[in-house]
Amino acid sequence: MRLKDNKKWGVYAKLVLGIVLCTVITITVSSTILFINFNRIALKQDYQSDLRDLTQTSREVINMTDSAQSLTFQLYRNNNITKLMFYPEPSIYDSIAAMNELTNYLTSMPFIESIYVYNPESKYVYIAANSGQNGLLTKQELSDKGILDLLEHYREYTPFTPIPRTYKNDGESDAKSVYTYLGYDSIGKKDSLNSAIIVNISVSWINKDIAGGNQRLGSTYIIDNRGELLSGNNLSPAPFTDEGTQTIQDITNSSLEGYSINRIDDKKYLISYTKPDALEWRYVRVTPYEQVTRNLRDILSTTLLITLVILIIGVIASWLLSRRLYVPFGLIATQMQSLETANRNNIYTLRQHLLRGLVMGNEPINLKSLRAKLSQMNISFDFQKPYRLVLLKIDRFQKFSILRGADLKAYRYAMMNIGSELGMQYYTVECVEMEEDAILLIFGESRDLAMEDEEALQLLLRQIQLAIEEHLHIGISLIYSAQDQQVLHLKGLYKQVEAASGHRFFQGLGAIINAQEIGLADSKAYLFPVDKEKRMIEALMAGKTEEAKICVKEIMEGTVVYPIGAAQSAIARLGITLNNVLYTFHKNKLIDPDAVPILITSAVDELETMEEVNEAFQSAIEQLHGLIVEKRNNKQEDLIRKINGIVEEKYADPNLSLNAIAQELDLSPSHLGRIYKHMTMETLVDVVNRTRVEKSAELLNRTTESVSEIAEKTGFTNTSYFYRMFKKYYGLTPNDYRKKKID
Repeated sequence: MRLKDNKKWGVYAKLVLGIVLCTVITITVSSTILFINFNRIALKQDYQSDLRDLTQTSREVINMTDSAQSLTFQLYRNNNITKLMFYPEPSIYDSIAAMNELTNYLTSMPFIESIYVYNPESKYVYIAANSGQNGLLTKQELSDKGILDLLEHYREYTPFTPIPRTYKNDGESDAKSVYTYLGYDSIGKKDSLNSAIIVNISVSWINKDIAGGNQRLGSTYIIDNRGELLSGNNLSPAPFTDEGTQTIQDITNSSLEGYSINRIDDKKYLISYTKPDALEWRYVRVTPYEQVTRNLRDILSTTLLITLVILIIGVIASWLLSRRLYVPFGLIATQMQSLETANRNNIYTLRQHLLRGLVMGNEPINLKSLRAKLSQMNISFDFQKPYRLVLLKIDRFQKFSILRGADLKAYRYAMMNIGSELGMQYYTVECVEMEEDAILLIFGESRDLAMEDEEALQLLLRQIQLAIEEHLHIGISLIYSAQDQQVLHLKGLYKQVEAASGHRFFQGLGAIINAQEIGLADSKAYLFPVDKEKRMIEALMAGKTEEAKICVKEIMEGTVVYPIGAAQSAIARLGITLNNVLYTFHKNKLIDPDAVPILITSAVDELETMEEVNEAFQSAIEQLHGLIVEKRNNKQEDLIRKINGIVEEKYADPNLSLNAIAQELDLSPSHLGRIYKHMTMETLVDVVNRTRVEKSAELLNRTTESVSEIAEKTGFTNTSYFYRMFKKYYGLTPNDYRKKKID
């Protein structure tokens, strides 16, 4: 027995020593290789990181260039702004309209610092800017003199290529750093311009990753298409000596990207640089080498510590593993079970990959090889016989993913089980996982001739829908295709049902849609009804909310015969229009500036049905109307208080009347009288007379003055009229009223 124990422990020791030795050797060799190559690898990684940042900045500059070019083309096509560019003296109305257009463009694109419109025949330069000079300025008044020099030498610059420059507005201590995009028209002229549009984009927008936004060490510079070296954050010339300038010149002469280690001003630097981009710009990052190596030393120390921890864990794991090797049968059974589970999962994954590839058109279709693949995956489905596709889409998926997104895979699997179990009663069925909110059922040849009827098919789909609702509490919409029996048509059928699924927007949640009946017109045929939009804006301006709601509903209903893209573009357009109206009200002080909301906050993707869209826009219109009414009511209450104060103060003035009060408040008498009657349910004349009668009653009680004297003191010029008014309010003549009080 002892011999067996010794043998057991001898084998155990060999296992432990063997595993530990392998662990130690592996870690030692790996660490040695890392130590030898770490500096080169880390530098390469640092360069790759720099290159990614610089390339991203290059892409942002190019994208912003495209945006500036697109904006310039829009401005050239704008009728109002065109008048500024080609009329020497446009009318004041044209100028105001054009400046409003420029301001709208500036507001909708916050990355733009300013827009200049230049007409050499005009004495003005038209400027829309976020700060500084704004409006119509003569060339002498213009503080940005650099732009005049740029226009004078415009042929030295490539159109729509960013021109880095700085300028200072009058009264401002700090210079502005911008990229200037020049668009001009010089047709028919050799040395002068017909017109020009200049778009200035702030450096803080276009260079977010160059300057303050990037927490990486080092400084970033730009080499523009004229070979000038500029600092990335403020476009100032780079502070390099001759040695540094020569290094930059060597980079400029090269057309490749890369990095190098150079000495500049007796200091060692890692210099990473990009190749010229589409604008012929290059980006350079200069990082102190000692800073890089200090980070490397920290990484090396951390690596040693991690290696030591891994070694200790490895020794402990080796000891535990060696002990478990003496319980072979349970371990082998567990491993076999794990292998079977993994094999099943692997087969399921391969089946799904094959079917998804067929549906998406990613799988090459050769009937002979396809049959072999299907047979290998135990798929008995025959695509050469009639089949149809049924797409299950989860309704309100955004909300569902927030509440139960962690269990999404389990829910999708359950949906596939329910769909296949109910469908297999009548068809051969295969299930395919598609997007997160979609499951695809492939119904093969019918086992029941009655199920070839479309009403029977829809009844089956409704059963699937109700079963998923009952067991999983998930609402779904279903889209089914026509029958086909060619595997080559599978991709086209899927595209058809996927496109038709967008019509859930029109038919509502829980819809069952026949993809074949959905006529998808060309999206280019849809034209947004500008006349209805204009009518909606006019109704909003006039406070006619119901008419505005009708316009919105008509616009949205007009998209029903088009693809879902038309509805989405209409939603986006209406959202922008409503927010522009809100901005106009705010600008004109028609609403409280401290209570300005964003009217439409729902993303287009979250609005799944036409009903939701209409509710969202109607709510926005009601909210907008409520803000105006609240502001208007507050103003009217203040007006009523002012009118009552004037009556209380000047009731004794015989000239006090509706016209006199209206003149004092600078309002029309009819408007004033209408507001007062609406807010108090009394006419202003009745209030004046009642106040005078009440004051006269007080004098009758506490003085012995005659009735005529009291009438004169309280603003009545006619004693008989005073008697008539007094009796109207008190039911007695002034004399009888005084006697009754004395008695």
